[in-house]
Amino acid sequence: MSPVTASVFDLRAHPAKADPALVAVDERHFAAMAAGLDRTMAELGERLEVARKAPAGKGRQAVDRDQEVRRLEGRLRTLRRFSLDLCLGRMAGADGDEPVYIGRLGLTDDAGRRLLVDWRSPAAEPFFGATHANPMGLISRRRYRWSQGRITDYWDEVFTPEGLEGHAALDDQSAFIASLGSNRSARMRDVLGTIQADQDAIIRASSNGALVVDGGPGTGKTVVALHRTAYLLYSDPRLGQRHGGVLVVGPHQPYLNYIADVLPSLGEQDVQTCTLRDLVPEGAAAGPEKDPEVARLKSSAAMVKVIEAAVKFYEEPPAKATAGVSAADWAEAFDSAGLGVPHNEAREQVWEELAAIGDPDQDLRTAVNRAWPLLEAADLVADLWTVPAYLRKCAPWLSIEEVRQLQRPDGQAWTLSDLPLLDAARQRLGDPEAARLQRRRDAATAVQRQGMALVLDDLLASAVHDDGEGLMKMLVQQDLRDVLVDEAVLPRADADRLAGPFAHVVVDEAQELTDAEWQMLLLRCPSRSFTIVGDRAQARHGFTESWRERLERVGLGRVELSALTINYRTPVEIMTEAEPVIRAVLPDANVPTSIRSSGIPVRHGAVAELGAILAGWPGEGVACVIGDAVIEETDRIRRLTPELAKGLEFDLVVLINPAGWGAVDRYVAMTRATQQMVILQDSTPDTVSPR
Repeated sequence: MSPVTASVFDLRAHPAKADPALVAVDERHFAAMAAGLDRTMAELGERLEVARKAPAGKGRQAVDRDQEVRRLEGRLRTLRRFSLDLCLGRMAGADGDEPVYIGRLGLTDDAGRRLLVDWRSPAAEPFFGATHANPMGLISRRRYRWSQGRITDYWDEVFTPEGLEGHAALDDQSAFIASLGSNRSARMRDVLGTIQADQDAIIRASSNGALVVDGGPGTGKTVVALHRTAYLLYSDPRLGQRHGGVLVVGPHQPYLNYIADVLPSLGEQDVQTCTLRDLVPEGAAAGPEKDPEVARLKSSAAMVKVIEAAVKFYEEPPAKATAGVSAADWAEAFDSAGLGVPHNEAREQVWEELAAIGDPDQDLRTAVNRAWPLLEAADLVADLWTVPAYLRKCAPWLSIEEVRQLQRPDGQAWTLSDLPLLDAARQRLGDPEAARLQRRRDAATAVQRQGMALVLDDLLASAVHDDGEGLMKMLVQQDLRDVLVDEAVLPRADADRLAGPFAHVVVDEAQELTDAEWQMLLLRCPSRSFTIVGDRAQARHGFTESWRERLERVGLGRVELSALTINYRTPVEIMTEAEPVIRAVLPDANVPTSIRSSGIPVRHGAVAELGAILAGWPGEGVACVIGDAVIEETDRIRRLTPELAKGLEFDLVVLINPAGWGAVDRYVAMTRATQQMVILQDSTPDTVSPR
């Protein structure tokens, strides 16, 4: 980038704001920023080149080198992507010093002068948190609107009479409110520059324990969760990759696609994102549980604990002498398995104990295979659903009728309700190939060391002959023999990037998780550090208890609750129709208050009008048809079910026969629109689900 020679402002639509007296300070600052960006990107490019050429090394050295390369690549990518529009705005304090400019990243000039303060730093907090009730030491704040690398509008907010000097005529429309009317796209729009004070307070909250962000539609829950993720990674060293990193869990794949750009735009490249389906291999093909009673039985945390009993069934030592080993020795060998070691890996410990006692022949190996077999998670869970006696033994509290209900002809016809049990089984059993792989690694390492020993012996002989005392001392060290082993050629398993443990987990649409599904996430976060985002009113299967009651029951002991009550997205015209729908089934629902009006009333009509409505829609942005309809999907027109629309937003939403849906599905679908909603109905259905 070359220094700014033309104005960074393009204020043709707002000529009064182009007065040099109002923007001259900014112009000088952006010119300095341009020079600082040139220098910074050049330095980053040089450091990246050095890091890429550095030896990969082994173990932690290799991990550190790869992380440094990714960090430098991510920062350079962010600088190139945003350029000057890294800057979100500026704030002025009562001390009379020059304005402080806030950016996505921090930036200094070659003299060390601060050009941008990282939005996550404590120094930037007043920019987001200041209100007229609590100015936090500010007299004024300016926010910019960027378009194609230039500022097309800006807004000044003044907190004291002194702040009036040198600012544009203040209008009632803030930068945030103005941004709400902009058109949607296939990805979540950038909102960092318009974070509000109530949202910022949650973003900067401590990572200790579980924080629930409870809010209705349009309150910015997802925005808060993602920005909180970036903030915590910046401010809390306990959450870095060396300590496990952060996992973001969303409700479905369209949601993950929608938020895909947010964290990279905030400079975070290494956050893992997934759905619950992604946590186990069987999730991709799993279908819904058709029997509600079966789904209810499988949804409890108690059912997940059945896995422990199911595995213990295969860890019972022989009751009498077998393969030349007494029953007492068998029992002692089985007790030697380390606490917490997965079943398939502990088997090797049992074998080593028995081999030291008896004759390690094929008879003993066969006996061990029978008494402590290698197990596959899928086979273990499938047996529960096809062998009634096995399920009764592992879950004695189930009635005979409940055991019968849980049986099915094909034990591996996986449903979504099976995923928590499959996950628990895989965690408890471990990889059945792990022990075999470790034996191959040990054998390959031994071969390498044997060959290296011959080389070192020859070098030692030469050192003695040449009287190389220093060389001789180095060669006799065991560490050198270990270092010379080439780990790159040793057999190894591919790491499961979603297995954890993670230092922090973010869960969106958390009101939908069953107790059993919560166990999947608790297994991956021993620290119990969570950001939990949801809305009880949007729970498709009901949520009558409090957040604290639900979370304490599943195993989260330290729970803090923060509520968002302002609906920034949904126009008041739409919320007026949506609110009675949810109040009818959940009177205490956290229904947020809309603060904007689109001026467009909700339209009602017949399904036959759908084609004409879409063809005649004059707006830009994205429309979504929710419900059962045949349409041609394009970049601007999508079709989703109410369930898959959750967490998303669109300019125009058309509902098809919503009277036949449950109240929650109707409420969720109605509150996806940012501008206009149309409700099309053929006829009133005979039955309507209450939820």
